[in-house]
Amino acid sequence: MLHAEKIKLAGALLRSGGVIVYPTEAVWGVGCNPQNRDAVNRVLKMKQREWTKGLILIASDLEQLAPYIDVPSRMAWRRASATWPGASTWVFPATDYCPMWISGDRDSVAVRVTAHPVAAALCRAFGGAIVSTSANRSGDPPARSAAQARIALRHGFDLLVPGALGGLDQPTIIRDAANGHILRR
Repeated sequence: MLHAEKIKLAGALLRSGGVIVYPTEAVWGVGCNPQNRDAVNRVLKMKQREWTKGLILIASDLEQLAPYIDVPSRMAWRRASATWPGASTWVFPATDYCPMWISGDRDSVAVRVTAHPVAAALCRAFGGAIVSTSANRSGDPPARSAAQARIALRHGFDLLVPGALGGLDQPTIIRDAANGHILRR
């Protein structure tokens, strides 16, 4: 199957409640439709992660994030949008559209407009933002290869989309959009 065909298939799987594994900027990710609670629960179960921690959403453009975030100020928007597309994740206040199984026990959501070509193509094929969390069990090191992702998630996903990692040594930095403070290096 050609790469473009896998991307198209992944988009269809995401729309129908599937869970996919794919390369990101630094590690292999696992994702799904953030509005599909059953799909999110599958991801959380594979990772052995509590829903209260929240999940990151990635998008191919700013418009895909708009339903999920409330922008507290022009400065907050400028901070984030100046780094996008790119490998910076920003925490914004969540809108009512953002499900609690995405925001966790917080009133905010972590989001990124990715520059990774495969991850961005997946968002375009799906037609919106998707969940993006590391393909590993909670507490274990993130998967740095497709093989590590398969082992960590015990093949509990529907499709692995091939591709290369984006070259970062560590997962993306996370900052608070309201003040620019670093939450995760």
